[in-house]
Amino acid sequence: MIQLLASKDANGFDWVDLSAPTDEEIKQVAETYALHEASIKDCMQPDHLPKYELFDHYTFVIFRVLAANPEHEADTIQELTNKISIFFNQDYLITVHRAEYELVNLIKVKRIDTGRCDTTLYLLNSLIREAILTFEKPGLKLSESLDYYEERVFLRQRNSPILRGLYFVKRKIDVIRRVMLLSYEIVDNIDSEEQSNVYTRDLRDLYIRTQTFFDNLSENTAQLLSVYFSLASQRTNEIMRVLTIFSVFFMPLTFIAGIYGMNFKFMPELAWYYGYPAVMALMVGISVAIYFWFKRKGWL
Repeated sequence: MIQLLASKDANGFDWVDLSAPTDEEIKQVAETYALHEASIKDCMQPDHLPKYELFDHYTFVIFRVLAANPEHEADTIQELTNKISIFFNQDYLITVHRAEYELVNLIKVKRIDTGRCDTTLYLLNSLIREAILTFEKPGLKLSESLDYYEERVFLRQRNSPILRGLYFVKRKIDVIRRVMLLSYEIVDNIDSEEQSNVYTRDLRDLYIRTQTFFDNLSENTAQLLSVYFSLASQRTNEIMRVLTIFSVFFMPLTFIAGIYGMNFKFMPELAWYYGYPAVMALMVGISVAIYFWFKRKGWL
């Protein structure tokens, strides 16, 4: 669907929005505004990563927006984010997207309908700003999830699916962090020395704050996973320690029982009247000796 959200007569530039466009609609807009076939091809790829590319008479931008309702176990860029493509110069700005975005209508109401937006650069700045803001609330939710799993790890509630939950939290954080890193060139070109103003600097500050937030989340997740595996290893070592102690106690006793269980006919101790209590006393004595030896070494 093609919509003209702003016109050159009323706003000083055209804003053409294509929502879930057909091939015919894309071709029509490409012919009208002389868009290069390479940028059209990138525009139609649903899994394309963020990019900023200059052409002869326009600039082409691809940005990723967080999906409105991603699956709980979504962990890839295509599952977690949607793509929005932007073609712009001084005379027009074209947005192309398959999913419906609230930010498009929001910017139209806040910037176009109020007459506050008089250049395509200002409109681009607003679009990128709102796109970055889509990561803010999910980032806080991921932070809360990380706090939850941190509590479970340190309280050692083994029944909770800690590792699986941590895996998906880490994957989501890494995907958003990757999108932020790849979007740096876009923000840097918008807030260049030639066209920097209070709005572009605000966009850069928002970008840096969001990127730093997800960098910290990524580091915290990695540290928490490391702590989890360390605690799991420690628990395994404790179990092995207990089993080793038991085996040390029972090895000499099993050795003695094995000797007297061979049932040879001529064994001197078999006919001894005090043989049985003497062997039992020997076993008890060995066990007590092992116990005090462990105690002295500090292993108990």
